[in-house]
Amino acid sequence: MLKGVPSVLSPELLKILMEMGHGDEIVISDGNFPGASMAQRLVRADGHGVPEILDAVLKLMPLDKYVEKPVALMEVVKGDNVVPVIWDEFKEIIGKYEPDTKIEHMERFAFYERAKKAYAVVNTGEQAIYANIILKKGVVSE
Repeated sequence: MLKGVPSVLSPELLKILMEMGHGDEIVISDGNFPGASMAQRLVRADGHGVPEILDAVLKLMPLDKYVEKPVALMEVVKGDNVVPVIWDEFKEIIGKYEPDTKIEHMERFAFYERAKKAYAVVNTGEQAIYANIILKKGVVSE
């Protein structure tokens, strides 16, 4: 155990966050995301939801300030009559750590292609749909 480290971050995920460099990306995905078939490095977080993992990651990892949109969400597929209310929670969490961050919305298959190139994928047990998010790591300057 360590002081100040959120308990939802496993040793494996902490190691990955430490290994990541500026510009590397991490995907935090819902339970439906095909992480095992896409990830270069897969971390299972089945007992947790995306918001709690997102909050814990952003507590430790800055977002990239050198790109316009360091956060990406999978947009709703045309014809799906859903409004991902979890996005409001994502925006609130992001705003707590990185105010004024702009968020990109990506078509589903473009999101998948980007996820394949990510440093790691964290598969959660999140049941909300369209609860997939990509974060681009910034520079730690403190």
